[in-house]
Amino acid sequence: MTVEVVENEQEKRYEARIDGALAGFAAYIPGEAMRVITHTEVDPAHEGKGVGSALARFALDDIRARGTKVMPLCPFVLAWMQRHPDYADLAFNAPASRVVD
Repeated sequence: MTVEVVENEQEKRYEARIDGALAGFAAYIPGEAMRVITHTEVDPAHEGKGVGSALARFALDDIRARGTKVMPLCPFVLAWMQRHPDYADLAFNAPASRVVD
């Protein structure tokens, strides 16, 4: 099983697909200096298969590539960042220790 993640700018979300079918998404609010990730949702049929992690990693890598920051309002993405401190530098307006504590 391969999880493919793409950005759907029209819907303002990152989408995870398995065999072409939507398996989950991470919604965001775009901004010039930061992107706010508001909500992540994974289809119950695909929970525990790494879909949420694939979404978080893709979204944060995309935000890094844009040269902006992230405000993770979504509890899942915030927890994911806490488990992956190499992404702490992306936190908007907060010291890295605040995100990874």
